[in-house]
Amino acid sequence: QWREIGPVARELREEVWTKFKDASTAINKEYQTHFESLKGKEEENLAEKTAICEALKAIDYSALTSFKEWDEKSKEVIELQAKWKTIGFVPKKVNTQIFEEFRGLCDAFFEKKSEFFRGVRDEMDINLEKKRSLCEQAKMLKDSTEWRSTADKLIAIQREWKTIGPVPRKYSDAIWKEFVNACDYFFEQKKKNESSQKGEELENLTAKKEIIEKIKNVDQSLESSELIAQVRTLADEWHKIGFVPFKEKDKIYKEFHEAVDAHYDRLKIDKTERRFEAFKSNVKDAARQDNPKKILYKERDHLMHQYNKVKTDLQTYENNMNFLSVSSKGGGGLLKDITHKIENLKNEMDLLVKKIEAIDESLNELEK
Repeated sequence: QWREIGPVARELREEVWTKFKDASTAINKEYQTHFESLKGKEEENLAEKTAICEALKAIDYSALTSFKEWDEKSKEVIELQAKWKTIGFVPKKVNTQIFEEFRGLCDAFFEKKSEFFRGVRDEMDINLEKKRSLCEQAKMLKDSTEWRSTADKLIAIQREWKTIGPVPRKYSDAIWKEFVNACDYFFEQKKKNESSQKGEELENLTAKKEIIEKIKNVDQSLESSELIAQVRTLADEWHKIGFVPFKEKDKIYKEFHEAVDAHYDRLKIDKTERRFEAFKSNVKDAARQDNPKKILYKERDHLMHQYNKVKTDLQTYENNMNFLSVSSKGGGGLLKDITHKIENLKNEMDLLVKKIEAIDESLNELEK
């Protein structure tokens, strides 16, 4: 974008370039420092997870010859699983490898345990171990705040639970209560979160309606510049408010734009300017979504593609102008038509540039 912008005054050229270069250098330095810090932490995490894998590899299965010994070793493995959960990210290039190794070692342990029990107990004992495994998985998930994905996992675990047959009666109530408590705890927390979110969304809806009324009641006797300034200030306040209930989203959005457009219609505001104002509103909404940078960068790429296409079309029409003359047959009307199209394309390019600048401004705010 810097390269695409035209030259500045000669006496300011060095100063502007120096500021730009210094700012870029500072940002790159901070990024590198942050990246190196993360990389160091990830290496520490990798060392911890590797140590857990080594502990699992060191298990002497030949020494596990009784129910008690298997149960004690199971507790150790479960503690290692719990510890694993508390450790953060590792370098991406080895993440899958270390996790698959860990999972494979855990799976191998519990499989060997199952094999031992199959040799000395009946099918109900095997069922008990399967349910214990599911119970531990549920407990490891119960504190998660990744509501949707964790709910899907727990539901899948519950379905698997139902496929397992009965367990010894003396364990039946205890293992069932443990499993249900873990599942219920998660879903209760999920419900509380949703209730809190719904309450906040209703408050946001009320606040947005109040601002719409304020926009409708802006004094129409004001000078047009002052009136527009007030409307834009209120519009900014409107966009700063968070999410509303999903079923009300389209309706409140329509009411907002109708209120704003009523003033623009009365003042005969240019349609291009309205399009830009509407676009800026959409950018502000996107900045408050989950993963806003991804959304904004995707839109920016789309606009750049549009800009390049319009630029190519403009060059084509300008080249065609060289082959026409007013004196040629039908040349006058065609020349006028092409001139009009060229003007429209130039206006479209100007609008696209303003939209890209609006996205860049929003991205800069997100970086702060």
